[in-house]
Amino acid sequence: MKKTMIAASIVATTSLFGFTANANEPVWDANKVQLIAEKLDNGVYAYYPSDAKELEVKGLPVATSGGFIVGDKGVLIIDTMLNERLNKQVQGMVEKEANKPIIYAVNTSFHGDHSYGNMYLPKDTKIIQHEVAQDYIDNHFEHDTQFMMHNFGKGRGIEDIVPTDADILVGAGGNITLDLGGKLVEIIDFGFAQTGGDLFVWEPQSKTMWSGNPIITVKPSLPWLLDGHLVETLASLKKVRAFLPDDATVVPGHGSPMTPDDIQWHIDYLDTIKTQVQAAIDEGLTLEETVAKVQMPEFRGYALRDWVHPALNVPAAYKDLSATK
Repeated sequence: MKKTMIAASIVATTSLFGFTANANEPVWDANKVQLIAEKLDNGVYAYYPSDAKELEVKGLPVATSGGFIVGDKGVLIIDTMLNERLNKQVQGMVEKEANKPIIYAVNTSFHGDHSYGNMYLPKDTKIIQHEVAQDYIDNHFEHDTQFMMHNFGKGRGIEDIVPTDADILVGAGGNITLDLGGKLVEIIDFGFAQTGGDLFVWEPQSKTMWSGNPIITVKPSLPWLLDGHLVETLASLKKVRAFLPDDATVVPGHGSPMTPDDIQWHIDYLDTIKTQVQAAIDEGLTLEETVAKVQMPEFRGYALRDWVHPALNVPAAYKDLSATK
């Protein structure tokens, strides 16, 4: 019997998107999203929503992205999606482009839109996740599915999800290499990047990296400090950028392929919030005064900014920096 599933979400007291979600009108609808595959190199594919490029440049939310890598032995899928409908789209793209067995699937985080599709994989597929993800789902699965239904709506297949055990666990700071046959793929933990247990996937021949949620998509999207840890998140993103060659391709967690230079926007945002929140703390300002002061208008344009920045990121930075003072 396998070992534990990866699943979904974040312990939070507010709606994921900063407003009360209408159960019938989620910010993106998993019953309507249509995924497309883009070939990045021989045997290397990104998949993302068909409207991703249109939405991301407007700063609007985009459904989940991922990819797959084809070797002589079989296929590795990166992220298994929110429900059966989307997972079957992924499996259909693999069948069309590769017609080889899916031998591995990796979840870049424990969030349900990246992992609930685990239960629909072929029975011989080995699921890879971080050990923190296993611990999370062991202790919070029921809460997690309720949270996901609150934000993505009922009637989207979330009600059907059951825990699906993982076969391979990556530990803190871990780096494992998979041999797909003619293609070696690295699964890397660069450190806390959005939640505990973020995994990055690197295919060195094509110089392609899948980032999951630590990089939402291109500018003007912003990082989400969902579980706090500003200092660690900033350090991890700097490690990721330093790791990547300038001519690499990055497939973000919710958008179309981008360049390593696009990551700098996210790093600059976190550097700026760190500097300005630290200055506010040094002045003796309260959290409320800091939220009012740290406006950072140069980082506007993201549709979810009015929640992500003042209600999530500034408070997270204030708490983190106050604790490390």
